Amino acid sequence: MRKYINRISGPLLDRIDIHIEVNPIAYHKLEHNQKIETSQEIRNRVNKARNIQLERYKSYSVFSNSELTPSLTEKFCQIDKKSKKILEIAFDKLGLSARAYHRILKVARTIADLDANEQIQEKHLTEAIQYRSLDRKYWHKE
Repeated sequence: MRKYINRISGPLLDRIDIHIEVNPIAYHKLEHNQKIETSQEIRNRVNKARNIQLERYKSYSVFSNSELTPSLTEKFCQIDKKSKKILEIAFDKLGLSARAYHRILKVARTIADLDANEQIQEKHLTEAIQYRSLDRKYWHKE
């Protein structure tokens, strides 16, 4: 596995917004009584988020968060001081690049949109950071 993973360069991985490792789940965890969001509910939430983005960027030449330039990322992906500190710690601990930094902010913006929040909150940022798990596990050199 390590030999195969080493064939994927850090700069290539850097260009992928979300990458996580999915581990097997125990059968008994599949049985639960929690309400599960239906495909239709997810579709509706995604469509609302897309409409939020279309409205937000209507006077710019972008249509979604993924298309934000660094200057537009700075404008539309603002975070509070506590979130900045969390991002700084993650940046140092994971050895993230400038590209990964901007991708995390854009993913956090998307998560906030899916949550129908105008502001990126700490929970959105920490979720976005978690989606960089392969940076942490396979490419970060301590």
